[in-house]
This record gives sequence, structure tokens and C-alpha cells, in this order.
Amino acid sequence: MREHQPHPDSFLATLEPEAWSTLGNLGTRRAYRPRSTLFHQGEPSRHVILILDGWVKVTSSSRSGEEALLALRGPGDILGELAAVDGLGRSATVHVLLPVTAVVIDGERFVGSLTQHPTIALALLRHISRNLRESDRHRLEYVSTSSSARIAARVLELAVRHGTTTAEGVVIDLPLSQRELATAAATSREMAARTLRALRERDVLRTSRQRIVVVRPDVLRSLCRSVSSDT
Repeated sequence: MREHQPHPDSFLATLEPEAWSTLGNLGTRRAYRPRSTLFHQGEPSRHVILILDGWVKVTSSSRSGEEALLALRGPGDILGELAAVDGLGRSATVHVLLPVTAVVIDGERFVGSLTQHPTIALALLRHISRNLRESDRHRLEYVSTSSSARIAARVLELAVRHGTTTAEGVVIDLPLSQRELATAAATSREMAARTLRALRERDVLRTSRQRIVVVRPDVLRSLCRSVSSDT
């Protein structure tokens, strides 16, 4: 069932091969093209998606129509598990960034696997706990660090989790806009543009259309520790 090696922090990376096989046999393999939508926020569907290859972005919209980038998910990640478990509407919208190969599992069958296979249930609990801790950390950042520090933190996260090491630096080759990066850091597009420009001028990173190369990750780490307020 494996395509690309899952990220160490992903849901599937915590499972033994036997559990991998169990989940894979519960569903159907499907392929999704870039820009297709896997879930719509608020819809009542309950199926679960296990990503084998490719990348998606998870977004949420407010009542006023403002959209925020919540997360990026890739090989080894699970999508839709909350709706499968609690039966409520989707909490976010998921769009495909790069071609995705995935296993789609009916919600009831997925929940059944949790009761029949404690190792899968424990892996899911750890996955949800990790996501909650990450959300708590981000909320603390919003009140304790500067906008530029948050931009640096998001770029560093992208480099660590989704980057490819090359001779020129760590390449983040995902189709994300400055606006999406800004919403992920809870700041304005203008601040994101200003911060990226300053980092380019210091040769900390280089940018082109929907591509970032991190040249000095050590400088980004230093900026992440900034506590001044420039929002």
C-alpha cells in the first residue's frame, strides 16, 4: 500500500505494517488531480482518506468569507477522521495541491477498525493529540511573537516537513501563495511580502513563482525566537 515514505509525524508512520495492511484493505484506492476538492467545510460526508502520495491543503472559512490555511498534509496523513468518529459536518475544506494517490475508507468501516484493532485506535489518538498540541503552540505564537517571526516559523515548518534538500538549499516546491502563507501565520499579505523581501535581501531564502529555497535555516530558527510585536 505504501507509495512515498510517510513523514515521521504522520498517522500512518506510527502503524505497524500489519495495521497498514488492515486499513488499506478496508478501502478503495483513488487518484485525485491538482485543484480538485476532497472535502467541503460543513458537508455531512463521513468517509476517511489516507494519503499515499501527493499533497493537499486544509483551509477553513469564516462567516464573513475569510479563508485561512490551517495545514498541509502529505504522504502518511489521514483526512476526515473527526467527521467519521463524531458524525458531524466537515470542519475544513481540503484541496489537492499536487497529484494525490489515496485510499478512501467508508466512515463506519473505519470506526469499526478502531474497535477491532486497538493499535489503530491508539495511533489515531496520538495523531489527534499531536495536532491539538500543534494548534496550541500556534495560538501561543499569535500572542507572544511578532508577525515576521511567525512567517519565519511557517517557512521553517514547510522546509522541515515538506522540503527537499538540494545543492542550493532546502526547496519548498508547493503551489502556495503569499496570502496563504500570511493566513497561516495570522498576519497580513503585506507583512508576509515585506518579511519575505527582507529574507531575500539577507540571502536567507530565495523565491520564485510558488517556490521557496531556504538557504539559511539557522537564521530562520533565530527569527522564530523573536518576541517583538510588529503586527
